[in-house]
Amino acid sequence: MANVVGTATTRDIGASGSPLLDRRGRELRDIRISVTDRCNFRCVYCMPKQIFGRDYAFMPREELLTFEEITRLARISVANGVEKIRLTGGEPLLRKGLPDLVRMLSQLRTPQGAEVDIAVTTNGSALALLASDLKHAGLKRVTVSLDSLDDEIFQAMNDVRFPVSKVLNAIDVARDVGLWPVKVNMVVKRGLNDSDVVDMASHFRNSGHILRFIEFMDVGSTNGWELAQVVPSAEILERIGAVFPIEPVDANYPGETSKRWRYKDGSGEIGVISSVTQSFCHSCTRARVSVDGKLYTCLFATEGHDLREMMRGGCEDEELEAKLAWIWRNRQDRYSELRSRNTRMPNAKRIEMSYIGG
Repeated sequence: MANVVGTATTRDIGASGSPLLDRRGRELRDIRISVTDRCNFRCVYCMPKQIFGRDYAFMPREELLTFEEITRLARISVANGVEKIRLTGGEPLLRKGLPDLVRMLSQLRTPQGAEVDIAVTTNGSALALLASDLKHAGLKRVTVSLDSLDDEIFQAMNDVRFPVSKVLNAIDVARDVGLWPVKVNMVVKRGLNDSDVVDMASHFRNSGHILRFIEFMDVGSTNGWELAQVVPSAEILERIGAVFPIEPVDANYPGETSKRWRYKDGSGEIGVISSVTQSFCHSCTRARVSVDGKLYTCLFATEGHDLREMMRGGCEDEELEAKLAWIWRNRQDRYSELRSRNTRMPNAKRIEMSYIGG
């Protein structure tokens, strides 16, 4: 076994008892793994059709991490403090055999013997078909993207004429099989779907599900992001609060991205994710693994660390673990803080969300 990986050594391994801390004192607690770069939607804020057209070259299957490789990375991450695993894409339910991967990941345990929190983020298009299999495989929760209840607006945003009714049905099926509560994510873009904020809140009140509003973010380089299109979360809360009085709620855990609010009449809660106007870089505990096995320490990163090459080159677990520890302990990302301070950042080519996951 080699003890050196780049400048990482086995002394860097977090499984020795102390948590992995980056240069700003942030622990590694959450890893988001993209299982495919393909998606059957062409959402205007993620995979616009003019870029991701019929002739767009997605990754060949042999370049994707295998389920065994994903599980190996996850196992090592869990041994070093990760408690939550999110499977993303692209659209993760397009990855053939996804319940098999969930079953493999569900066997993992933290050093303290606790189960790992496994969730999937999906557009809901195949959820009704797969929800039961995913639940029986060990999936804990699911997050469904739904940007409007208005069919015309929703179909304009997904740009493939997929109807709202099928997503709502998928949410019902997920609830019925025990993937509950469902988190529903709405990306809010001014002039496109911001008029639906209160209607969405009204629909999901008393449902037991958690609706979260996400500020339109400048992820990647193809979604035409402009600051004027961002609806600040403060404005969203003001609109909802004017109709349904709300009050803030404490976070569920340190580093939670969503600020929680609840209806004063007890009819449920909502959340806001304010990456643009209220940066949460200072508490970010998340790493991301791309579909081809590169580790990124920020959603807005421009480059990653190739772990697939190490695995396929025959590295030992100790080498992989040391590399992970070295990457995290040298992390100092704070893109959203800098962007919030400067309003606009230089036009560096960033990784697309469909490749790195949301």
